[in-house]
Formats: sequence, C-alpha cells, structure tokens
Amino acid sequence: MSAGPLSLALVGLLIGAILLDLVLGDPRWLPHPVVAMGRLIAALERRWNRGSPRARRLKGFLLTGCVVVSVFVVAWAMLAMLAWLHPWLGLAGELLLLASALAIKGLRDAAMAVATPLVQGDLGEARRAVSMIVGRDTAALDEAGITRATVETVAENSVDGITAPLFWALLGGAPLALAYKAVNTLDSMVGYRSERYVDFGYASAKLDDIANWIPARLTVLAMWLAAHLFQGARTRGAVAGTWRDAPSHPSPNAGWPEAMMAHLLGVQLGGTNHYGGSISERAAMGEPHEPLRVAHIGRAVGHMHGAWVVFFLMMAGLAVTWRAGA
Repeated sequence: MSAGPLSLALVGLLIGAILLDLVLGDPRWLPHPVVAMGRLIAALERRWNRGSPRARRLKGFLLTGCVVVSVFVVAWAMLAMLAWLHPWLGLAGELLLLASALAIKGLRDAAMAVATPLVQGDLGEARRAVSMIVGRDTAALDEAGITRATVETVAENSVDGITAPLFWALLGGAPLALAYKAVNTLDSMVGYRSERYVDFGYASAKLDDIANWIPARLTVLAMWLAAHLFQGARTRGAVAGTWRDAPSHPSPNAGWPEAMMAHLLGVQLGGTNHYGGSISERAAMGEPHEPLRVAHIGRAVGHMHGAWVVFFLMMAGLAVTWRAGA
C-alpha cells in the first residue's frame, strides 16, 4: 500500500472517499464490510456467549480481539495483494474501503427520512422512520420526542459514523478505519448492560469507549468552530455548557457531541426514554431556549456537516505539518 499514516497520499484518498460517500452513500447492491462483520460477530456470539459470568467475560475479550484483529489483517492483506497486482488497484481498493467506513450521506438521509413525514404531519411514518435509527420505543412519541431522538442520534453518530473513522483512517489507512468499524459494530451488537451481554460485551463496550475518546472531544471542538466561524449559530456559553453537561451522560463519549449540539441549537436534549417497557432517565443536555420541533433536525444535520468538515481540515493540517517537519 502506498498511502502511509498521516501522508498526503492518504489525505487525497480520504478526500476521494468523502466525495464518493457523499454521492453514493452505501448502495444496497454493493456488499458492505460492516454486514460481514455483523455476521461474524453474531455467529461467534451464538457459540461463545454461555457459561459462568467469568467465562462469558473472558470469551467476550476473545471475541473482541478475534474480530478486530481479523478485520485489520484481512483488509491489510487484501490491499497488499491488490497493490502487488498493480499500484492503481491498491489505491482503488483503499478508496472503496475508506468510503465504506464513512456514513455522511447515510446519516443525513436517515435524519431527513424522519423530518420529511414530520413536516407533513404524518406522525406514524415519522415514528417508523425514527425507529430505524434508535433503540428506544417510538410508538408514543410526539413531534418533540421524535425530534429529540433524531437530533441525539445525529449528534452521537457524527462521531461513530464520520469523525472517528476519519481519525483512525488518517493514523492507519483503511485497515485501521475498518478495525474501528469492527469495534463500533461489536459495541452496537453486544455492548449492552442487559443480562445477556453485561459480561460478554464488557470488553467490546470498553474498547469502543477508548476508541472514541479522542475523536468525540475533537468533534465537539470542530462542531463549535464550524458554528462560530461559518454558521452563525449561538456559540456563547456552548463550551462551558458542554463541559458541564457532558459528564452526566451514561456514555463517556456520547454526551459530548449531544451536549454541544443541544447548546448550539438552543434546545434541551436528554430526559425519559422507554426501552421495551423499562424506563431510562437521561440527564438534561442544554437549555430549553426553544421548544423541540422538526426544524431542529435540519439544523442538526447542518452542524453535523460543519463538524466533519472542520474536523477533517484540522486532521489534514496535522498531516501536512507532520510531513513538512519529517
């Protein structure tokens, strides 16, 4: 592979991957690496998630290590083979894999799929659409509840689906970006505190926390800079408010982009969520200067775009500085 960590070639490939994702997203006819990861995780979970709590936890560590290392090695070997056949094949393969690690268009489309019927007053369709992107019960949500769920998802997945893959891609190319996606997929499948996964998913959840720690905080900075410099949003007090609110979130990372999004929009996120009949109380994020309404979904998507653009410019600038000083 010719594109090394923090190289200008890798920055160029990432620009191409971003453009490819913005245009095509994730076409259903094209096999997606995350689907294969999910099948592998599901197969291993059925075989290994049994025994005593201690055995489950140990096998959970084994699952996490096997999946993440396997994804990295397979991606690296495939790109090495393509580059051996022809350098342009290696670059094309890396471009496609990098694009598959991003979800800019997918996140935007998912959010607007909720906003469109909500604007039309079709709560039933809006509830169905939001149920596709959140785990909470949506059957009784009103416009404010649907909007809150969507805005929170856009904020959190600005990290999981965009900036964190960009961060790890710049450090290790497509293999490391896909290894991160494996970590994220593991967390989304087994990283729950339910009776079934509290031990087996422990390692996956902790590794996801570690992998997102730096990207989540850099994303908050990028989101604030974009809003302050280019979007004319209310940024006064947003940093202090985020610093105050984010630690109250049960996730060590998700609270940061959610809190910043709430303060930039002038709304309050968090509150009561229902999951399969059980109630989960989330700490309030932001101040309710405005009631939650459908217009906030489009504005949240705008902040999401501003965040990843500035984040990428920051990281690309680091790569250029790194290479200039090398």
